[in-house]
Amino acid sequence: MWRGVSLFSALALFGAGLTACSINHFERREPWRDQAEQVCLAKKLVEPSEYITPIAAMDGPGPCGMQQPFRVTRLGGGSVLLKQRMTLGCPALAEAEAWLADTIQPAANLYFGVPVAEINAGSYSCRGRNNQPGAKLSEHGFGNAIDVMSIKLADGHVITVKGGWRGTEAEQGFLREIFLGACQRFTTVLAPGSNVFHYDHIHVDLARHDPRGLRRICKPLIKFTPQLGTGAERPLSRPIPPQRQPAGPQAPVDVEEDDPYGVSPMSKAGSATQVARAPARPLDRPAAASAYTATAPVRPAPRAPDPAGRRSRAAPRPVTVAAAPHRPAKRRRGTAGA
Repeated sequence: MWRGVSLFSALALFGAGLTACSINHFERREPWRDQAEQVCLAKKLVEPSEYITPIAAMDGPGPCGMQQPFRVTRLGGGSVLLKQRMTLGCPALAEAEAWLADTIQPAANLYFGVPVAEINAGSYSCRGRNNQPGAKLSEHGFGNAIDVMSIKLADGHVITVKGGWRGTEAEQGFLREIFLGACQRFTTVLAPGSNVFHYDHIHVDLARHDPRGLRRICKPLIKFTPQLGTGAERPLSRPIPPQRQPAGPQAPVDVEEDDPYGVSPMSKAGSATQVARAPARPLDRPAAASAYTATAPVRPAPRAPDPAGRRSRAAPRPVTVAAAPHRPAKRRRGTAGA
């Protein structure tokens, strides 16, 4: 028995040692982090509630932590449940609320006809970037980042980033809307196609990539026209931050692959493209604007009678073709819908 206890203790200490080794203790918390928190708190961009609770300051291990963390169980004034509670600093939480109100909810209503009810996302974690030991500390270690894995709608439909990024047209459009909306608010946005570490979630953070905080990284590079507009046509819950500069040439630009919206798509899909259907609605409710609407089938023209008693061909008539999503001209042999 004591041998088993000793073995368990040794393994626990070994695991703790590995965790400690994965944190770069030589890093220091940059002054701008505390300054950004103080400005956010002074402007009262986050209002405590029964769903957003201030907790004690977090200091360490290493440079990890924040002055005033918030424990969050719901967003959007309590309308959106979090599958797992989040711990965030004031700046990231404020932008997350604005992202939800200005992009995520409108996109859900546009593409599916129902609002978002639940979000599965990760937040605070004192670790290296991409969970790599010895790497530079992730923004998650400062409560300054969020990883969105899936979104559940009010009708029960779950959209995962991993499956929906190449799922139905509505799922693809919805995820790309919220991706581009995030690029307007966060300084770093990484989605599937950006690198091997982000194939199943959308990462957003407020890291500073230059001293002034104007440089941003938004990957992958996608070819997609937003349906929500630029923001000037609709009221926003919070103003969009000043226009930021793209990352310099030293940061390689990742082009999205295996995707119909990619600039250089190389699809390996083995099945036909799934076509989104317009959401069902009650008969007594008028149809709402939707990104994907059903098109009435084109019926053939009736045959004209022939005076000679012979069957004649139908008179030619113009055929109306419904507008289809962008499809690249070039397609690899043996693929469908890419």
